[in-house]
Amino acid sequence: MFRVLALLWIGLAGLPLPGRELPPNVPPPEAVSFHMPAVQQLPNGLRVVLVERHDAQIVRLYAIVQIGAEADPPGLPGTATMVAGLLPEGASHRSAYQIAQAVDQAGGSIDTGAGWDQSYANVSVLSNHAALAFDLLADLLVRPAFAPDEVERIRRQTLSALDVVDRDPSYVADMVMRRLLFAGTDYAHSEDGTRSSVERITRKDLVDFHERYYVPSRTILAVVGDITAPECLRLASRFLGGWKNGPALAPEPRSQPSAPRGRQVIVVNKPDAVQTEIRVANLGVARSSPDYFALAIANQVLGGPAANRLFDDLRTRHGLVYGASTNLDCYASLGAWVAKTSTRSSETIKATEMVLAQIARMRDAPVQRWELKNARDYLVGNEALQFESASQVANQVLEMMLYHLPHDYWNRFPQQVRSLTADDVLATTRKYLNPEDDVIVLVGNAAAFKDGLKKLGPVRVVPIADVGRAFPEPEKGTADRPSPAK
Repeated sequence: MFRVLALLWIGLAGLPLPGRELPPNVPPPEAVSFHMPAVQQLPNGLRVVLVERHDAQIVRLYAIVQIGAEADPPGLPGTATMVAGLLPEGASHRSAYQIAQAVDQAGGSIDTGAGWDQSYANVSVLSNHAALAFDLLADLLVRPAFAPDEVERIRRQTLSALDVVDRDPSYVADMVMRRLLFAGTDYAHSEDGTRSSVERITRKDLVDFHERYYVPSRTILAVVGDITAPECLRLASRFLGGWKNGPALAPEPRSQPSAPRGRQVIVVNKPDAVQTEIRVANLGVARSSPDYFALAIANQVLGGPAANRLFDDLRTRHGLVYGASTNLDCYASLGAWVAKTSTRSSETIKATEMVLAQIARMRDAPVQRWELKNARDYLVGNEALQFESASQVANQVLEMMLYHLPHDYWNRFPQQVRSLTADDVLATTRKYLNPEDDVIVLVGNAAAFKDGLKKLGPVRVVPIADVGRAFPEPEKGTADRPSPAK
């Protein structure tokens, strides 16, 4: 009787339950057909790109200066971020209040900031205020006042924010990982700076940084929306054509990470923590590297959005974490591949070993056929979603220009991804994933997992309050970067 029932159950197992349908067969996503807009260059070197759309009466200006936190002066991390934060806080002929009032009355917004490899200033207005948008953008890029009162206000805000994030385990884990992985390079510090550096930055440091790097020959302006090409070029020439370049500068040196120094395991002790932030990192590639495509597939399989091996193992099968992922961070001259998760203190060593095991699996055997297909489909499909709006198109154009990608890059992207085999991916992961050179950072209550730390290798334990002293900002000599122009 039981045998009959068992056979019956096996026979029915492949059939849909009553009232439920099997998922439909989904065809592979279609590739994007992208046409690079024309790039107009003003006599001063400013490049202007227009993405023309007339379905909404809005004009958006996206300006990026091709320099970011990697250009922070030696010993003064956070300079680029402070400069960008001060751009809307007053200009030579408009106060911070007048700038805010002007953009509000035009039904618009202003956004500025700095990251790695770029600083940016964005202005959005209704299209009948397009001239005002260009005028305000010129205030931000060309004429910031760096008023002493505003400098001190931004300094106080930055210090208050650092007091908060310096106690946040996730932030600390990312910061320590960056310092260790990128040691000796321009990317080894926190883009926000430290309390010590922010206190030391002077108004002159900010003005010197702006005069040196905020120049038209380093700047790309993407204009999006309800404006014609002749009008766009006329306004750009009117308001930004008189922007002057500084003295000719030598090309920026790009430092590279030092030779691998073996596995590094750092525990940042936070005794009141009930969970541990876990980071496992390896050096990656620059954004323009030909290995980027294979690493993007590997990253998707290991810890990318949607289904991935880390989440399946740590969350679905063992219930150790709420989430697990990997990031492929690619900059102008280097990159990182970082696995991220967190778990309760008592499971720290077990979870870390499982992350390491999944990383080792990526370099020990090819990905499965279905994993390769899913990763390809996701990457190609997600690419198509990045071109839905005119603003998204502008962002993709800016990325291509920032990282010197070929003009047909996005058209070739699907073919590049789909042409890679499991063996191609394996060869690339073996090239970049080396367990002997892992950087492992654990931020949590060290007492709760200290007995298992020896499994990971030689360990350095640092109190969270001492992170700034235990991992000082890299000392870069004046020879590493040309002196600021006088």
